Amino acid sequence: QVQLVESGGGLVQAGGSLRLSCVASGRTFSRSAMGWFRQAPGKEREFVATIKWSGGSKYYADFVKGRFTISRDNAKNTVYLQMDRLKPEDTAVYYCAADRRENTAVVLTTAAYWGQGTQVTVSS
Repeated sequence: QVQLVESGGGLVQAGGSLRLSCVASGRTFSRSAMGWFRQAPGKEREFVATIKWSGGSKYYADFVKGRFTISRDNAKNTVYLQMDRLKPEDTAVYYCAADRRENTAVVLTTAAYWGQGTQVTVSS
């Protein structure tokens, strides 16, 4: 059974930092893209960042470029999201996703496993 477990969310003041982690179990994702999405209250889930299976290519939503950094450790089956210079509008539930396919550069949401989410709240 595949499981993705996020951690690292919490309450932080604007301008602060958080580091999210997502540990996968049940199969290896060392050959699959992984990524992060988020969903704010009353809004649809949106893409945040994704990283190629090799870690060589990373893609970000415009609203996090220069502030967030995605990385992965394939030996630990883990993906990270370093979030700096947080803003109140970054408040959301953050979800980890792992693509079911191999040799992928980006996560296809219709072909992904999902974590349960971790709450990030940024106060002004």
